[in-house]
Amino acid sequence: MAETDRPGWVEDRADLEHILARPNDDPARDTLLGHDSKGTVRAFGSVTANPGSGRVLGFGGVDPQWRRRGIGTAVYQWQAARARARLTGKEKGESVLRSFAEENNASHVALLSSVGAKVVRYFTEMTRPLTGELPNVPLPEGMEFVTFREDLSERFRLAHNEAFLDHWGSEPRDAASWKFTVTHPQFRADWSFAVVEKASGGIAAYQLASFDPETKEIFGYTEGYTELLGVLRDWRGMRLTPAMLSEAMRRFRESGMEHAGLGVDTENPSGALRIYEQLGYTPVTRQITFDLPLT
Repeated sequence: MAETDRPGWVEDRADLEHILARPNDDPARDTLLGHDSKGTVRAFGSVTANPGSGRVLGFGGVDPQWRRRGIGTAVYQWQAARARARLTGKEKGESVLRSFAEENNASHVALLSSVGAKVVRYFTEMTRPLTGELPNVPLPEGMEFVTFREDLSERFRLAHNEAFLDHWGSEPRDAASWKFTVTHPQFRADWSFAVVEKASGGIAAYQLASFDPETKEIFGYTEGYTELLGVLRDWRGMRLTPAMLSEAMRRFRESGMEHAGLGVDTENPSGALRIYEQLGYTPVTRQITFDLPLT
């Protein structure tokens, strides 16, 4: 599927192992394989949800040679049925099955549109060459960068949950999901850091970065990727985002990366898209978020 669809990101073995080991899901009921008469896998599906959440995420796909036979619709219908079965009636907010499709994957977009799911958001993947002069945005007086360390991981997690408390579609990350993020083979601790207020020792902002070696094959360049970036409410408006990204670019280039990349919620009210454009990032691909109401 990846060879045909050329998505910006593809699950590797560690991601798939994580799917089967998520503590809040039951792989016997929350994952699905479709195989042909010879036992070759031709389709897959999975659903996942946080405890108490009404938002169920669905993932799946069909072997390109087996598409246009109704298999994708069958996988989606299974996802919707399984998502409804997981609802307890105690969820907070609206209950939906949420799916994601690359905008340039016409068949996937058409499938989600045909089953009654509605477009609710767009996310844009952006990149910036690291040639020439890089932005140089200093931190405010009294603040410093502190590189990620394992003993600081829990403080990073709490800072992330606080920073994303008011972000669309975000839910707090528990210790297990956070551990997966910071122990993933693609995670780069040396590129990840917090902005710390020296006087109090408090984390004002943070950036986590990763490196996917397949980016070179997909896009033609190596790329340091900003996986997560957040600024806590009390420190917003101090230009910490451009300061962090300029520091990330410096670290990426020193490690031999050719580009810096990130993803952005296109409708983010904080003006993040405009900030990234001012720093030289340009769009590469766009992902569409679809929701199907479950109640």
